[in-house]
Amino acid sequence: MEHSINGLVNIIKTKLSNIALFMKSGNAARYHLKNVEALPSSPLKGKTIIFLGSSVTYGSASLGTSFVEYIGRRNGVRTIKEAVSGTTLVTDGDDNGNSYIPRMKTIDPNIKADCFVCQLSTNDASQEKELGTISDSFDMNFFDTNTIAGAIEYIIAYARQTWNCPVVFFTNTKYNSIYYGKMVNLLFEIQRKWDIGVIDLWNNTELNNINQGTHNLYMADDIHPTQAGYLKWWTPAMEAYLYEFLK
Repeated sequence: MEHSINGLVNIIKTKLSNIALFMKSGNAARYHLKNVEALPSSPLKGKTIIFLGSSVTYGSASLGTSFVEYIGRRNGVRTIKEAVSGTTLVTDGDDNGNSYIPRMKTIDPNIKADCFVCQLSTNDASQEKELGTISDSFDMNFFDTNTIAGAIEYIIAYARQTWNCPVVFFTNTKYNSIYYGKMVNLLFEIQRKWDIGVIDLWNNTELNNINQGTHNLYMADDIHPTQAGYLKWWTPAMEAYLYEFLK
């Protein structure tokens, strides 16, 4: 009986949380995917892009719609989204195969991808996973995926080997996390080694220079955007980078 009651309580909490998200002004109907028009022309039209990430890529505070769907709708892009909330780049502590690397391996290797886009997960920062060091090798067998550096390098190497396409990582916009800032710095060191793309929302001063009212519209909390935040704030910045990077 106790388990049944606890289960019912959890269901009620989930429904109330979903209602609260639906009622947020940033998730209003005018931002819904069905109301978004395609761009008249896009350099990305007809391309296939794979997206790997956690809750920010999934859209956990925006009713499951994130920049992935907006990029797809606006630009005529075929999108493949592999995103699970609460997951990490690193394999450390992952007993269920939910971290980035095992999930990446479930994506069809025969996809003719034009780009692979990966989220620099905030969960690794909140859990203070080990940063690690950048390897001298380009061989996947030498990367320590229990560390952030090793996991990032493995993801890059696997994506290039599997889909033979450009690799791009993206960061969150600025929030109060010194550790995530260290991860961003590490990512740029890895970029110099691997020559990958980095959509740097973290250090984008213009993007982060919004007033509190706009922040409340665009963000459900410090980390997770609403639909308005994705559509009006993140997506245009990510599109602009991809237009230039993939031209």
